[in-house]
Amino acid sequence: MSYVDFVTPAISYAKEAASLDEQKKYEEAYKLYLKSIDFFMTAVKYETKNPKKREMLREKVKEILDRAEQIKEYLKKKEEVTNHNPDGATKARSKGDRKKSDDKSPKDEEKKQFEGQLLSAIVREKPNVRWDDVAGLEKAKEALKEAVILPLKFPQLFVGKRTPWRGILLYGPPGTGKSYLAKAVATEADSTFFSVSSADLVSKWQGESEKLVRTLFEMARENKPSIIFIDEIDSMCSARSDSENDSTRRIKTEFLVQMQGVGKDDSGVLVLAATNLPYGLDPAIRRRFERRIYIPLPELHARKEMFRIHIGNTPHSLNDRDFEDLARRTENYSGSDIAILVRNALMEPVRACQQATHFKRVSGPNPNNPNEIVHDLLTPCSPGEPGAIEMTLADVPSDKLYPPTVSKLDFIKALETSRPSVSRDDLISYEKFTSEFGQEG
Repeated sequence: MSYVDFVTPAISYAKEAASLDEQKKYEEAYKLYLKSIDFFMTAVKYETKNPKKREMLREKVKEILDRAEQIKEYLKKKEEVTNHNPDGATKARSKGDRKKSDDKSPKDEEKKQFEGQLLSAIVREKPNVRWDDVAGLEKAKEALKEAVILPLKFPQLFVGKRTPWRGILLYGPPGTGKSYLAKAVATEADSTFFSVSSADLVSKWQGESEKLVRTLFEMARENKPSIIFIDEIDSMCSARSDSENDSTRRIKTEFLVQMQGVGKDDSGVLVLAATNLPYGLDPAIRRRFERRIYIPLPELHARKEMFRIHIGNTPHSLNDRDFEDLARRTENYSGSDIAILVRNALMEPVRACQQATHFKRVSGPNPNNPNEIVHDLLTPCSPGEPGAIEMTLADVPSDKLYPPTVSKLDFIKALETSRPSVSRDDLISYEKFTSEFGQEG
């Protein structure tokens, strides 16, 4: 019998067992789990050529064995209870006589396991991104404040039929600040923040993915006020089709059910999602997001502010007019494009030091004590400058280097090799989606 012959029935038994497990037919599921383990162990025994496959099979055996052990323990405790009370009657006891039981069904253990998998999605340390750190996007920030900040600070504003938003979709070209806005929300909001991606919610085991989605929303409801942020939601909730597999369809269905919140108290739970492909979303998912906010390419004033933010406290000689000129030169640049451009420009002084053949002595702050001014620092210069000393960067002592200040010329050089990452065709598709389903951010 070949390797594939062992694996095929192993997977078949595992799937059948998982189905029975779902139906709470634990005894039958346990027997099939054991059969699956036998076949997988045989496959491990005969897999000698590929160590990676062998290890993968071992991992599957471990996972199935863990589940089988949970069921075995549950059935054992159930049998003990039945033997202790043969009639199977459940007699009412007084509160004082009632014994505390730590018996847990496989479902409880399973939920605990899923919660453990999702614990890493909870953002425990705030990213330290403030609203002011996000240039422009005033409408988007206003919508997020309405949904997150105001309900907590001024609950009296939201009474009767006036309820906070429960679903907000941020869409637009890559690099425009959608995820950065989510970081600002995580910083500013006094809420439990879940940051998840499709990788956190998609499992290789049949039936587990939808359970992970369900557990995520249950955890959010238990820890509210809470925010569930799903980046690149299109990878998990794309439009349904006849060709997609059953597992993918069930994930989307579960996501729809949980977002609808039928029979659930979803007050205090916000689902915040971001995507670069809004037109690829399933229409039913799109409808669940009450606010669909377009995050466009930054306008002139926002680009100008981005240059200031990304330069930060790096020593430079640029003035307000220089920043405005750079903003005009970067039309159709995304926030990410500008960040990369600034980083490239900030590297120019480093390149000047590396390529220099001559240095001269200058005065400046002592690197070891900024409050002290010393007069023997070395900075790169041209060979013809007065006081030029022929030497390379390798000859300069580490505590004597005085790097050149960043200038506008450095940015002009960086612009020569820089291009925007978003095409005009992309922008047209976003504008079309906004006219049909969204709103400007």
